[in-house]
Amino acid sequence: MKIELRGVPAASLALPAVTVYCFEDDPVSSGSAESLPDETRKLLAEMKESGELKGKPFERTLIHRPAGLATQKLLVVGAGKKENYRPFHLARLAGAAVRYLRARAIREMAWLAGDETGPEQIQSVVEGAAMADYDSDPYRTERNGEFGVDSFVIAGANLAASDELNVAVEHGRAIGEAANFTRRLVNEPANRMTPAILAQQAREMATRSGLEFQELQEEEIRNLKMGAFLAVAQGSDQPPRLLVLRYSPPEAPEAPVIGLVGKGITFDSGGISLKPSLNMHEMKTDMAGGAAMLGVMQAIAQIKPKVRVIAVIPATENMPSGKACRPGDVVTSMSGKTIEILNTDAEGRLALADSLTYARQLGCNVLIDAATLTGAVVVALGNITTGVFGRDQQWVDRVMASGNKMGERMWQLPVDDEYRELYKSSIADLANTGGRYGGAITAAMFVGEFAEETPWVHLDIAGTAWSNDEKPYLAKGPTGVPVRTLVHLLTHLGG
Repeated sequence: MKIELRGVPAASLALPAVTVYCFEDDPVSSGSAESLPDETRKLLAEMKESGELKGKPFERTLIHRPAGLATQKLLVVGAGKKENYRPFHLARLAGAAVRYLRARAIREMAWLAGDETGPEQIQSVVEGAAMADYDSDPYRTERNGEFGVDSFVIAGANLAASDELNVAVEHGRAIGEAANFTRRLVNEPANRMTPAILAQQAREMATRSGLEFQELQEEEIRNLKMGAFLAVAQGSDQPPRLLVLRYSPPEAPEAPVIGLVGKGITFDSGGISLKPSLNMHEMKTDMAGGAAMLGVMQAIAQIKPKVRVIAVIPATENMPSGKACRPGDVVTSMSGKTIEILNTDAEGRLALADSLTYARQLGCNVLIDAATLTGAVVVALGNITTGVFGRDQQWVDRVMASGNKMGERMWQLPVDDEYRELYKSSIADLANTGGRYGGAITAAMFVGEFAEETPWVHLDIAGTAWSNDEKPYLAKGPTGVPVRTLVHLLTHLGG
């Protein structure tokens, strides 16, 4: 998608379609609709009186040959009630416009910026447009993705071109494309996204982006004594990979070194504790945490914040076979802690355990992990909100503030010592499951055992990494959560 800024009024835009947004209380004289010529707003007023234009959330009204404009089509997107409006809604409104017009084979469009022409607003619009120009149907012979927007113009009479706005465009593009990169990885079926293929995709991205990349294979993983990770991997014919990516700008301070750890289970059958067959096909998405960390690394390599970041992604399948680990097996993690495996379907926490230990060994002094870890978090928070856990409240607050800023909903759940009793083992240091009650909490706390005293935040994205519902601004399928949150965090650590 070509993205361009133009400091011109709405009346002179001769592109096939121009988009404005308006609020429910006053759809004629609010939002960027306020910047339309009087003749056009008179037409909107007539439509308001007839009940055709209300400004309700994501209401989309297409007007052909609008009076006062050079464009062939004017799309008016409703933004809902003004008191509910927040800055991240700009991304969703722009996304809703892109998805509506691209479905009608419109390849060139303009977004009228109105009075909101600052870098933050421009970046948000670009992010939303980029993410909206994606569909999760690459293997259909008749694809939605064949209808894409080639040219996206942000225009406004008060829009003055500047280096600051050009940077905002590029940052918005980098974040939107990084989220889409994550979504493409998550969307791939397991036969086309094995651990080796995920490693190849990561290597190619790192090469394009100028990141350091290291791929550890099974023998190297064994030499590191990652017994927990290898226990998950041993049932599959696909050998595991441990991916390490480094972003180390020379001007960045020595601390903090942020460790991003993402669960990369490319298919999760449950192992010997086999999952029900219903919806098992969705377990191709169990590497969404790892894919998200790859997306974050791609984005920061382009935006170039002054912070040191190391990503660690354990990639494997969890499969049943004669070689698979069994319920009741005891393994020794890289940290030396022993683990009784009560349920082989609680495998993600085993892979994360060794990866957190390794990230600490590499010098990371802040740890943030993301994983499609538990069904329990979906029961608690549904498919709307990511569960957040952590022992360092300052870092939990930072992550949640970034999520709030970017419109990726998050909610903190408790991490209290009383829950530790639930995942104690009678024969080993820890058990890999604490039972049904408080399942998201005990899973998170098990992972946190391996962060030890290092500040640590855990994001359980089991409910938010995938959406089975089409949204006005986002295709159904992988969502890219929490790429935008973590990029915002890493690019705003200085304030």
